[in-house]
Amino acid sequence: MSEQNKRVVLAYVDAFNRADLDAVCAAFAPDALIHGALGWGGLDIARPIWSDLMRCFQVSLEVDAMVAEGDTVVVRYTERGRSVAPFRGGAVTGKDYQLVAMEWFVVKEGHIERRWGARDSASMFRQMDLTPP
Repeated sequence: MSEQNKRVVLAYVDAFNRADLDAVCAAFAPDALIHGALGWGGLDIARPIWSDLMRCFQVSLEVDAMVAEGDTVVVRYTERGRSVAPFRGGAVTGKDYQLVAMEWFVVKEGHIERRWGARDSASMFRQMDLTPP
């Protein structure tokens, strides 16, 4: 089961890197609960945040480590991006950022039911010379 759950998370990562928002959301159960640096809630809350991150910062996730046990999958990434469009009324700087990010997932029946994300958003905005929202 752990290997199958890793594949679900890797499909989410692949979809995120392709900026395929529909595929990202399809990786989640309809009633998933998603916790992140910019808010928490269901897909109705996460989807517009992910859309902004993809559009404004061209976020890409490189898996550095992944551990799975039972229905839990934990991933450490190198996250990279660039300021290419205004984010929540901010400027566009064209500057890059890179940081370590971690996500903890609960996967059941082939879908992500819970996700917690941790990243240094302050560092992300500082590296791009942007004011955090």
